[in-house]
Amino acid sequence: MCSKDYIAIRAIEDFFKYHNVPLESLHLPNKSCRAQRMVIDGVPYYMSRISRDQYLTCGGKPLEVSGNIIRDPVIKMDFTCIYPYVRRVSLSFPVIPFSSEMVMRVDELDATIQMMLYKDHTYTKAYTSAPTIELRDKVFVEVTVTEPADFFLLRVNECWATQFAEPHTKEGSVHNLILSGCVSDQTVSFLNATDGQSGHNGESSTVRYSFDMFRFTSSPHDLYLHCTVQLCEPDDLKSCAANCNSISKREAVRADPSQGLLSYGPIRIEMPNRPQSSILTTVVLPVAGVWTVGFFLIILITVAKAGSRRLAQMEEH
Repeated sequence: MCSKDYIAIRAIEDFFKYHNVPLESLHLPNKSCRAQRMVIDGVPYYMSRISRDQYLTCGGKPLEVSGNIIRDPVIKMDFTCIYPYVRRVSLSFPVIPFSSEMVMRVDELDATIQMMLYKDHTYTKAYTSAPTIELRDKVFVEVTVTEPADFFLLRVNECWATQFAEPHTKEGSVHNLILSGCVSDQTVSFLNATDGQSGHNGESSTVRYSFDMFRFTSSPHDLYLHCTVQLCEPDDLKSCAANCNSISKREAVRADPSQGLLSYGPIRIEMPNRPQSSILTTVVLPVAGVWTVGFFLIILITVAKAGSRRLAQMEEH
C-alpha cells in the first residue's frame, strides 16, 4: 500500500506459518522496525507499516551474517512504491499569452474554444505577442469553437476590460463592452465571420467583433479582455442568437449554467510621441515675447515724442 504519508506491506499469516517463520522474526532491514499481526475482515495478516519519517531509519541494515553461513531461514520480500516527482517551478519573467483557450463539456462532448486578437478586419494575421494598439484604432476580436469545428453555435454573453489580469478583481477600473450578448460600448460592432460585414452574435461557431481602443484614466493603462461564452446545439439557433431589439429582452440574462470564461492580455496602449513642454517654452519664451513687444513700444513712443518736440522747435524758428 503506497499512501501519501506511509508505505505498508502485509501478507496472510498462514504463509508464514507454512514456512515456520514466527512473527518475532519479521522485520525490515533495520531489525528495530518490527512487523505486527492484524486481523482484517476475520483474516489474520502480518503487516509492516512505516511512516515517511521512519523511511530512512528502517531501511539501512543488511542481514546478520556469521562467517559465510546463515542458519535462520530467510524469506525476502521486495516491495516498491512509485510516486510522481512533483516540483513547482516559476519563471523570473511573465509569460504573455497571445491567445486564450478553454475546454467546455456539453452532453458528454468536449469543445475547445479560443479567443484571439487580429491586426485588421481580414482576420488573417493574429497577434503573436502582447499587442500594442493606438488609441481609437480598431481592436479585432475573434472567439471561435476550434474543436469540434462547425458543430456548436457560439454566443458571447459578456465581454469586459479590466486593468488587472484577474477577471473579477475589485481592484482598478472595469469597462463593459458586451452585456447579455448585446453591445454595451457604442464602438462595438459584430462582424460576419465570412465577409467581414456587419454580423450577429450566436448564429455560428465563430463570433467576431471590434471596438475602438481606449485606455483607463488611471494607471496602469494596459487592458485585460475577458469574455463569457455559451455553447448551443446546432438546432438551437433561435434561442442562441442574441435579441437586442428591446431593452427588456436585452437586459434579460439567460439562466444557462454551461458558460465558459476566456481572458486575454495584456493589451498595451501605444502613446503618441509628443514633445514634453519645458519651462523654456511654457514660461520663459512667452514672458520674453511680452518684454520684447513692450520694449519696442517704448522705443516707438520715445521716438514719436522726440519727433514732436523737434517739429515744435522748427515751427517756433
